[in-house]
Amino acid sequence: MEINLTYKSLVILLAAFYCIAGVYHFINPAFYLGLIPDYIPKAIFINYVVGLVELLLGILILLPKYRKTACYGIMVLLILLVPSHVYFIQIGSCDAGGLCVPNWVSWTRLIVIHPLLIYWAYAVSKN
Repeated sequence: MEINLTYKSLVILLAAFYCIAGVYHFINPAFYLGLIPDYIPKAIFINYVVGLVELLLGILILLPKYRKTACYGIMVLLILLVPSHVYFIQIGSCDAGGLCVPNWVSWTRLIVIHPLLIYWAYAVSKN
């Protein structure tokens, strides 16, 4: 029972995390625009697409029939977003929109947090 309750908590938290993140792309697009590398065209469009994908994947996680697919989608999305984390480090962890963090925070996000998010989705996909 405890394992099942823990799994349900992981599912709900994962869904909430991606739904909130997805909605935030629409509420505050400026937060994300500076994180999109200059070499990627149509940054505003990309921001909204990523937000929509995060929102849809977050919702699909709640549906057992689609949970595994949604988790794999999250893993792919997170891998596709690695260049934005690298770009943020390359520009000194400060973007033109005012988002500035210490460089070690950006490295921790890329090397520790990002893989943990991938693992979280992977773990949820396995049950």
